[in-house]
Amino acid sequence: MKTTRFKNAATLSLIGMLIFFSSCSSQRSLTYFKDLPEDSAFQTAILKAHEPKIQIGDILTIRVSSLDPVTNSMFNAGGVESNISDITKINMDMAAPAVGKEGYMVDKDGQIDYPVVGKVKLAGKTRSEAQDIMYQEVGKYVKDPIVSLRYLNFRVTVIGEVNRPGTFTINDDHVSVLEALGLAGDMSVFGKRKNVLVIREENNKRSMYRLDMNKKEVFNSPYFFLHQNDVVYVEPIRSRDPNGERTLRIVSTIATVGTAISLIILRAF
Repeated sequence: MKTTRFKNAATLSLIGMLIFFSSCSSQRSLTYFKDLPEDSAFQTAILKAHEPKIQIGDILTIRVSSLDPVTNSMFNAGGVESNISDITKINMDMAAPAVGKEGYMVDKDGQIDYPVVGKVKLAGKTRSEAQDIMYQEVGKYVKDPIVSLRYLNFRVTVIGEVNRPGTFTINDDHVSVLEALGLAGDMSVFGKRKNVLVIREENNKRSMYRLDMNKKEVFNSPYFFLHQNDVVYVEPIRSRDPNGERTLRIVSTIATVGTAISLIILRAF
């Protein structure tokens, strides 16, 4: 009777040990926003995102609508073929509805060459500001036009410890680091969630900023919403955290020794 109880206790101990170490490892690796309260709702104001500005090399799609079909075809003709690979097109289709493959490239002088209107400088303007400028320019020839302007090659790159690293083209200029990670299939279990690096190049300057995805303050970061050509790099745990790796090895060793002792005890009885 005592032998049976002892065997049952050893078995339960073994199972509990395995579950404990397994759960600790998975929670350590996979949890976002650890400082959010678990037992109540949490609310915070959504800060106004810093709107990206149009840069040299951007490709814009501009559509004009009016009551005159002839005028519409006149303004909407032309543009350049965008140089987008098949893989990027697939990513673009996943990220947003397609808007066509023709657009207007911003040249080295920060201008586009639009039908009838001619050269218009848009570099350094936000999308909404550029749309207002095009409305004013087209309005010189058409009464009350409707002008829509969107990016055709708004790109972000996600590399490192993610499941599907790559460059993603999005037909919008409002994408967060969480959405970018989602496009890349999320971080792997080896991704360092407290040290996600965002690399940004604007106005001939390169800036780098680290985001701690374990903390809710990340939502207030000026780098939470990405800009054109931003690179998101997810560092691996092993290369940047030798102490964490050593702790993991110790825990694994303890679990292995515990398992071996439990098996010896079970066989002895």
